[in-house]
Amino acid sequence: MLEVEAVSSGYGPVPVLRDVTFAVPAGTIAAVLGANGAGKTTLLRTLSGLLRPTGGRIRFDGAELRGVRVERLVRRGLAHVPEGRGVVAELTVEENLRLGGLWRRDRADARRAQDEVYELFPALARRRRHAGHQLSGGERQMLALGRALIARPRLLLLDEPSLGLAPKVTAQIMALLRRLCDDRGLTVLLVEQNVRSALSVADQGVVMSLGRVVTAAPAARLRDDAQLRHAYLGF
Repeated sequence: MLEVEAVSSGYGPVPVLRDVTFAVPAGTIAAVLGANGAGKTTLLRTLSGLLRPTGGRIRFDGAELRGVRVERLVRRGLAHVPEGRGVVAELTVEENLRLGGLWRRDRADARRAQDEVYELFPALARRRRHAGHQLSGGERQMLALGRALIARPRLLLLDEPSLGLAPKVTAQIMALLRRLCDDRGLTVLLVEQNVRSALSVADQGVVMSLGRVVTAAPAARLRDDAQLRHAYLGF
């Protein structure tokens, strides 16, 4: 579903990513792991078109992504949930969800997608008339994820979904991601500081350090590799 080949990227003259290469098969979860400053968020911003790569190739379901405008990437089935649970605080839950489907021509299916989000997140259904600023941190993360799902993406880029959340809420979100992959065939690229939690649901891990990929391997192998864990993952 996603092929990243020798991609380099950064901010102006400052390079961050250097020759990053890995692939994510359809219907799987790949966890991007590493210390702060490894380039994980820059990677997601580059893949979603917010940053222009300076080298390499990015293919989504076989099609080249470099140079494609962000709105076209969304229409092709790519969704990006950035770090920070970026909901519109003044809008209600329902209004935030509608934002995720404004571009869709099939209004009936957009409404069905919204109902599906309420089924996935009953807490949002109960608080659909509440404004974003009235929600808990966990509810805001659910809303950000639900808004992305309204677009029915095939590839979801998710940046630090557990940041600031209670362990129980984190476990619920991770379990949901696994279920979406298994039941709907969603492909997920997950950036996560909670390494144990990420590897518990991921199919593979992509370990980064200083803008480069150290290794890309099955999640089970990373969990069992004590030397790699101590050197790059902190446990």
